[in-house]
Amino acid sequence: MPEVNRRRFLQLAGATTAFGVLSASIQRAAALPARHRTGSVEDVEHIVVLMQENRSFDHYFGKLRGVRGFGDPRPVTLPSGKSVWHQTQDGKEVLPFRPDADDLGMRFLEGLPHGWPDGQAAYNGGRYDRWLPAKGTTTMAYLTREDIPFHYALADAFTVCDAYHCSFIGSTDPNRYYMWTGHTGNDGTGGGPVLGNDELGYGWTTYPERLEKAGISWKIYQDIGDGLDAAGSWGWIDDAYRGNYGDNSLLYFDRYREAQPGDPWYDKARTGTDAKAGEGYFDRLRADARADRLPQISWIAAPEAFSEHSNWPSNYGAWYIAQVLDALTANPDVWAKTALFITYDENDGFFDHVVPPLPPTSAARGRSTVDVSLDLYPGDAKRPAGPYGLGPRVPMLVVSPWSKGGYVCSETFDHTSIIRFMERRFGVREPQISPWRRAVCGDLTSAFDFSRKDSRPAGLPDTDGYRPPDRERHPDYRPAPPADPEMPKQERGRRPTRPLRYAPYVDGRADPATGRYTLTFASGPRAGAAFLVTSGNRTDGPWTFTTEAGKTISDTWNPVCSKGLHDLTVHGPNGFLRAFKGAARTAGPEVTARHTGDDVELTFTHAGSGTARLRLVNAYGGTPRTVTVRPGATVKHRVALAASGRWYDLTVTSRTDPAFLRRFAGHVENGRPGVSDPALVTE
Repeated sequence: MPEVNRRRFLQLAGATTAFGVLSASIQRAAALPARHRTGSVEDVEHIVVLMQENRSFDHYFGKLRGVRGFGDPRPVTLPSGKSVWHQTQDGKEVLPFRPDADDLGMRFLEGLPHGWPDGQAAYNGGRYDRWLPAKGTTTMAYLTREDIPFHYALADAFTVCDAYHCSFIGSTDPNRYYMWTGHTGNDGTGGGPVLGNDELGYGWTTYPERLEKAGISWKIYQDIGDGLDAAGSWGWIDDAYRGNYGDNSLLYFDRYREAQPGDPWYDKARTGTDAKAGEGYFDRLRADARADRLPQISWIAAPEAFSEHSNWPSNYGAWYIAQVLDALTANPDVWAKTALFITYDENDGFFDHVVPPLPPTSAARGRSTVDVSLDLYPGDAKRPAGPYGLGPRVPMLVVSPWSKGGYVCSETFDHTSIIRFMERRFGVREPQISPWRRAVCGDLTSAFDFSRKDSRPAGLPDTDGYRPPDRERHPDYRPAPPADPEMPKQERGRRPTRPLRYAPYVDGRADPATGRYTLTFASGPRAGAAFLVTSGNRTDGPWTFTTEAGKTISDTWNPVCSKGLHDLTVHGPNGFLRAFKGAARTAGPEVTARHTGDDVELTFTHAGSGTARLRLVNAYGGTPRTVTVRPGATVKHRVALAASGRWYDLTVTSRTDPAFLRRFAGHVENGRPGVSDPALVTE
């Protein structure tokens, strides 16, 4: 029987703030102005991280307008030839579906497998086509604005990141180790690598230890539950409305387990509110904000019932998030210099359609300009080999006075990006973040605009109705997919976009003498990126390539496996796509693309005989154009992109060679905010 009765729970939930003024206090988070002192990241004096549990990006935000969700016009193609949405098992196809239930945001949705073996099985070597056998049909379930209105309203008021990935293909603890230490013991020291929720006690260095040494203040906000047990675990208690659900993963490190009162590892990581004794969950956070003694860096770990773990209602989490915002805005002067990151440790088993950036697992499966050894697990007798990550996309909401306006930020991030934001602000470097992750993932500064002076208010819905009606642990809801699957449609409307640093290109080059086809990859001078290459006529892929900022890398495909034809498609960051199809042993035309100012410039060459007559079509509008290229000639053509918000999707075909096709799609960055891809609109 729960130790705190329902009446006492509601007193705890209310804490010191009446529910009648909750909505007004949350709206204040979007209305209060930022403190503009330097116009840079230096204006942030407090970083707060609330990492919730087990939701994928598509599961929560696939329907959200203006993000790379269900309306993605350029999804990856599976080996079956269908798009990545068409997951199958035993010949039966399941598309993303909304479970047929009322009040879905308050349902106790079943949890799914989300460990290392089933995660690697779903990825299937990057083919990404085994989600149903590995996870079950509920993997394709999603929620809508009607189900989780508070989460959608947060995205509409602040900034949502639609290329934020969990760090690890697997469960909670390794992902949280990436957030707190930069890796999961990948180098084998201190008890690593850790691939599951083993919680055995570890000895590698945590980021709070580095902060402590540098004199940067930090703290964990949590409920203490019943404290550490004899095995050194904390949070796994029967009462889901107390404790931290084991989500303070610092407590699986020996330095924190063995700490005594008076040690910073005890005082800052093992203390907190005591709901069992009647203390409110948010009393200490609110008191610190009001007294302007919020640490420079804070992490928050919620009790199980409010963690948004899939077998707990999403809207219990909405209520908890609202209370956190209420506490942080209790002092407007503190909020004016605070950045709150709300994210999720992993995806549970919920599907997300964007194949994550992955390091090449061998020379036969890709290349990288940067060392990837720390990002590959070699396998053992119990667990298969594979890349540690990146994992699937998970939600990330950047809530601060510098991130208002309903923006989307599409730079590639993972949990180590949170540490890197802290690095940028406070100068404390985490050496355990691998070179590959530093090349591929950003530092979250692109999600902010520190120069803006306005404080446009935005309202958020009340969350009073999301208070748990009881303290019970309800049975799991197991939805059945519809008999006639149908792709969901994304909300109408576009969204402002944050400027990114990408300027990627991929060039193709045929060698008619050997039939080989070479691709050269580059992410641009200011940011690194990972590329995924699939083939429509080979079974030995896919392949992954990583280029650091300012570098290029090339690889060549042999025609023996492709019946004399090349058919290669490249996916990169923020909807970037290149496709190359044609006869491998035929000298003929080639096309390259470069971002130029606000436009894209195509360069046509022709190594064959006779005149090449190429047809250029822009999927975003305009009249098709014929480009004539004589043998040995070079023709340049600039495509203006003002009407499409600098988005492009260009296809070049040949009137004389039906096998020839080149496709170029993506977004031209110019250092200024933009608008989301108009092709995302499907409703």
